[in-house]
Amino acid sequence: MKTLNTLLRGTAVLFILTVFSGFAQDTTSTEFEPVYITITTAHWNPDPDVNFDDWKATEKEYFDKVTMKNNLILSSGYYTHYFTPDNSEIVLVNVYKNWEDIEAANEKSNELAKAAWPNEAARKAFFDKQAKYYSPQHSDEIYISLPFTFDAQVESEEPRVVYVRYNEMSLNGEGNPSLMKEYFEKVTKKLSSLKAYYTHRHLWGSDSRQMAEAYFYDNLADIEKTFDEIEKLEKEAWPDEAKRKEFMEQRDKMFTGKHSDYIYRTVPGLMK
Repeated sequence: MKTLNTLLRGTAVLFILTVFSGFAQDTTSTEFEPVYITITTAHWNPDPDVNFDDWKATEKEYFDKVTMKNNLILSSGYYTHYFTPDNSEIVLVNVYKNWEDIEAANEKSNELAKAAWPNEAARKAFFDKQAKYYSPQHSDEIYISLPFTFDAQVESEEPRVVYVRYNEMSLNGEGNPSLMKEYFEKVTKKLSSLKAYYTHRHLWGSDSRQMAEAYFYDNLADIEKTFDEIEKLEKEAWPDEAKRKEFMEQRDKMFTGKHSDYIYRTVPGLMK
């Protein structure tokens, strides 16, 4: 099984590097090093007898004793449903330096859990309690980051709003990735209400065409405000209407035109 996993991993990495290489070229003055992102979408337990009042306290205990002490997990966060097709969703995102660290981090977390709850019975009781908040159903995806990132976040005691846009890539070899960098520099980075912006694309999961953009805001109203600001910044960046239209058409050749939208909330105290 280990040999098969290694072969599958190598095939996935070879595929993604072929598609990804265009994004990595000529993006910044320093060499870009992508990170690896795991996204686990879990679901709340529908049992009405499950008490959720101390869910955050339970996860906070694990977060402080394990996640925060695991140096292989670069960042981590929980995201809850706000406007998505499924109100039972709760999403856990972890970021790692490389694929190997994904596996190594699991082993490290197990070691930290044993140190945090040295008594086996107490450890089992804690994890049994933690598991009761969720249904058995979940899905896992692995993404790789793209060079277009903006982060001006400061720690907040209030939940932030995260607008996630999943774009469908055409994968036909058309389009110029450098146009995405130009748009990022001239428009996205200048959005006044934007607290952070991350891009990543499929590495291992259900759809190889996925390229995601995650926008972080203080509140829902700032998303609508951004739409108006985008139009203004586009006109400032490309004042000639014909040239602006041509730029957008060339940039959009990388995508099929199909996309989906999701809005989540962050969980303060469970963000690394």
